[in-house]
Amino acid sequence: MQFAKRMDRFGEGIFTKLLDIKRIRLENGEPVIDLSVGTPNIPPAKHIIEALCTAAADEKNYVYAINDQNELLEAVSYWYKERYEVELDPKTEICSLLGSQEGLAHISLSIVDEGDVVLVPDPCYPVFADGPLIAGAKLHYLPQKKENGYVIDLQDIPDNVAKQAKLMIVSYPNNPTTAMASDSFYIDLIAFARKYDIIVLHDNAYSELVFDGKRGGSFLSFPGAREVGVEFNSLSKTYGLAGARIGFCVGNEEVVSRLKVLKSNMDYGMFVPIQQAAIAAITGDQHVVETTRKAYEHRRNVLCDGLNALGWKIEKPEATMFVWAMIPPHYKKSEDFAMDMVKRAGVIVTPGSAFGPSGEGYVRMALVQDEEVLKQAIDAVRRSGILNVQD
Repeated sequence: MQFAKRMDRFGEGIFTKLLDIKRIRLENGEPVIDLSVGTPNIPPAKHIIEALCTAAADEKNYVYAINDQNELLEAVSYWYKERYEVELDPKTEICSLLGSQEGLAHISLSIVDEGDVVLVPDPCYPVFADGPLIAGAKLHYLPQKKENGYVIDLQDIPDNVAKQAKLMIVSYPNNPTTAMASDSFYIDLIAFARKYDIIVLHDNAYSELVFDGKRGGSFLSFPGAREVGVEFNSLSKTYGLAGARIGFCVGNEEVVSRLKVLKSNMDYGMFVPIQQAAIAAITGDQHVVETTRKAYEHRRNVLCDGLNALGWKIEKPEATMFVWAMIPPHYKKSEDFAMDMVKRAGVIVTPGSAFGPSGEGYVRMALVQDEEVLKQAIDAVRRSGILNVQD
């Protein structure tokens, strides 16, 4: 059998490897606490589930959706105006996604050709790089350095690279580094994109998970943003709808229209009951958003305070549902530390190297377990002795 050469660009995903390790431990009756994949364990609010169930009980809703319902597009427009003070044309500036992952995997196919340059953050959520690779792009990594608050330094991008670039992907609050960007960064980003004629894709999946009294915003709220790019948003974390796969691409009309054309040749739209759940989520009672944010902030405090007490110095993240931590100094590779964590403590974390070259030396921990389980993880790390140099 002969297979596509493009698959040579991809290896087995780290999350698949970690899942295999988890399965083997469970089969052997060994304890496992999984802090690797960012799968929320906070369920949707009752009114969202009811909207989904009511629509799913209607036999007429089992036809192909084909397009987004007008009601859904109007709801997204309302949501962006109420939450971000951004006006969106429901007909031309909004496209649903079968989850942000699907959109990130496919949008490059509508923008770049084989050999085009795409700028991606480093470290980054893997599909930021994998999507352009599927389209045959050449990647140029943009380091997110600790000394710069894990925010891209636009001045470090070589002029000749910027001139070749066609697409740039950014995301703040950031996964995995948890960093937030200042208003001045977005102003400079828009000017940079306009100067070099680069399309910007801003992933805004964690705008509601911002802690310590701060508040997230939208890339599109800055003057000129709509002229240079689009924003992806998701209902996965904020409303507990990860498995339902609901995301949106909003902003620049040309970018949105081309993505719609691409998707019309790839899928038959979002299942109508899921569209109804999305409408209920973003137009209904929003107290659930604050409840969810508080839950993640509390979990952050429990995990970080507990690990710091053991001598593992970790900075508390200001946003997202993750903790980004430097590995203990007696380890050289993040994957070695992650493997020892699961073997010795039964705690699964994601090695930073899975997120790009600059992720080496870090691990990411997802705040996807309740307080009691997080305390069990902290105790397991303590008992394992993995943080002790002599071990």
